[in-house]
Amino acid sequence: MQIYDVTVPVHPRMPVYPGDPPVVLEPRAQLSKGDPANVCYCGMGTHTGTHVDAPFHFIETGRKLHEIPLNIMVGRARVVEVTARKIDVDTLSRLDLGEHIRVLFKTRNSQLWQQETFNPDYVFITPEAAAKLVADGIKLVGIDYLSVEEYGSTTFATHIELLSNGVVILEGLDLRAVDAGDYELICLPLKLMDSDGAPARVILRG
Repeated sequence: MQIYDVTVPVHPRMPVYPGDPPVVLEPRAQLSKGDPANVCYCGMGTHTGTHVDAPFHFIETGRKLHEIPLNIMVGRARVVEVTARKIDVDTLSRLDLGEHIRVLFKTRNSQLWQQETFNPDYVFITPEAAAKLVADGIKLVGIDYLSVEEYGSTTFATHIELLSNGVVILEGLDLRAVDAGDYELICLPLKLMDSDGAPARVILRG
């Protein structure tokens, strides 16, 4: 069985969503300076790189990260490849999601990880498509850039549609090395108490 690491490496030069904290990795103790061990300070936002959004991200009374059941984030998932510039209802009508409750969208976004600056021209999911995913029983939606939302949105309707209906959002995947098909998803976000989200290590096995 092959293992695909679809997690974006975390480093200070990586793109982050505008307004989010930058990544900081600083040595605080170094063997080369006579310290007994190497120790780094790590600072970043909860929505850095490959990460999970909890409902609390956009809903004040929503479930927080540590309250999301792991059985939603671990299990069979379908990777679907989309060439459209946005994922709308028409796009979904041409996809076969089968009986899966977890769907990962592979788009041209994955190529954007070659850039060190944020690119606002990414493929997103429309609110109407989000509603259809909810109606179809999807419980986890993944996408290969930093947001499922259209850049510049002021209503955040896609996020709210998904999160208010208990759908886990997995953003920031790197699916360049993965073909469309069925896999076992293992998504383990940092167990940050009372958080709106957290970076995650995500692998696919198939």
